[in-house]
Amino acid sequence: MSFLLRVQLPDRPGSLGALALALGSVGADILSLDVVERGAGYALDDLVVEVGPGSLPDTLLSAAEALEGVRVDSIRPFTGMLDTHRELELIDQVATARDDRLQTLVDGAPRVLRVGWSTVVDVGPNGAYRVVGSSGAPETHAGDVPWMPLQKPAILDSEADWVPRIWKDMDTKLAAAPLGDTGKALMLGRPGGPEFRPSEVARLGYLAGIIATVLG
Repeated sequence: MSFLLRVQLPDRPGSLGALALALGSVGADILSLDVVERGAGYALDDLVVEVGPGSLPDTLLSAAEALEGVRVDSIRPFTGMLDTHRELELIDQVATARDDRLQTLVDGAPRVLRVGWSTVVDVGPNGAYRVVGSSGAPETHAGDVPWMPLQKPAILDSEADWVPRIWKDMDTKLAAAPLGDTGKALMLGRPGGPEFRPSEVARLGYLAGIIATVLG
């Protein structure tokens, strides 16, 4: 079984090695690592780790946080892709799709951007509506999106009045980016967190911009 750990650790030589040893001591193997963000004296990394059947995520949490200066931001099951070319693969899939290319986009975005669900939203004469949604997208739609039209990628206030109650109850973190000048936006939901980081929002913006160009 695999888990995705978002870990903040001191940005100094040996920190990652110490973390790998600590996780290995409880039977976990690191399969991949992505640097999410670097700040003053710290690094925020996403690690995909594999553990044996029956292993509890609490053991990973305890092993990591036993190290000085290490904090686990979040831990959740992982079923996505491990390679470092996720965005390129999704762009290629959208470009070559024979059917609804927007559906191809939202189906692939959760795996690429490591979120729970994604939708493309638009605003019509009767208000906001969902154009397409991924398989994990909530059935309850937002009836109003006062942040549209969106000019640039942004973290959305998950406690705002427009957010459906069920999204709030699931502590869903939200981010969105415009799909070019179409008026549509690609919205991401991450139930249970963690919060979106500025680097993730920038990555979302680049992806949405390229996809908009591909879609013409």
